[in-house]
Amino acid sequence: MIRTIALPLAAAALSLTGCATVQPDADGVARARIGETAYVGGPKVTPLMVLEDSRCPADVRCVWAGQVRLTVRIDTGAGYVTREIISNKPISVADGTLELVEVMPARVSASEPIRKTDYSFGFRFSGGL
Repeated sequence: MIRTIALPLAAAALSLTGCATVQPDADGVARARIGETAYVGGPKVTPLMVLEDSRCPADVRCVWAGQVRLTVRIDTGAGYVTREIISNKPISVADGTLELVEVMPARVSASEPIRKTDYSFGFRFSGGL
């Protein structure tokens, strides 16, 4: 009988680990991986999918730095929307702007493609809410 109670409790605890909300660091940037939620000082942002990663590899000189396009879920407290965000191009959210300011790891020319589970994204929100 103890086993039947302990097993569902353990499963519930594990399912909640992905629901934790990441707070901004001292630099004002909130970092999250795919499926994690970051509280950016106003809205909550959850990266859902990488649409494009055309960043110039760190070990190469490029004419264009490239960009990352990402699908995110943005929760303002009054509901949520799914939007596309592009690195270093702020988008309007509520009465402020949300920006994707950091993407890790850096690309390297001779390496394997980055797995979606290895990505980490840094977001900054400017404005109120």
